[in-house]
Amino acid sequence: MVRLTAIIASILGDMVMFSKDDNEDAKDALSQRRESKNVVIGNGVKIKGEITDADLVQIDGSADVTMETDNLMVGIGGNLKGTVTSHNAEVWGKLDGDIKISGTLTVQEQGAVSGNIEYENLQVKLGGQI
Repeated sequence: MVRLTAIIASILGDMVMFSKDDNEDAKDALSQRRESKNVVIGNGVKIKGEITDADLVQIDGSADVTMETDNLMVGIGGNLKGTVTSHNAEVWGKLDGDIKISGTLTVQEQGAVSGNIEYENLQVKLGGQI
């Protein structure tokens, strides 16, 4: 009987570790992650639509969108078409459409940008195409 009491006490002690306060801390951590306004379109994923008010958009798949973001990154396998408004953009893949960059447009070695392009600053690495 004494041993059973010790086991129950041990189990109850473990349950106290997961009290309501601990769960609230976990909820706070999750809430902070939700405040992040990042969008990632993964490799092999296709999307069509609209993205607005994002801090960062990363396209590694295919997207045909109207987009408004602070920072855009098109990965090596990324293919982005549409109307894009961003402060900065870094292109490793393909970007085509009506593009307005209020900061710096960077076209990396394997990147290609086409369409109606407006930018404040331009940086094209050797091999990058416009």
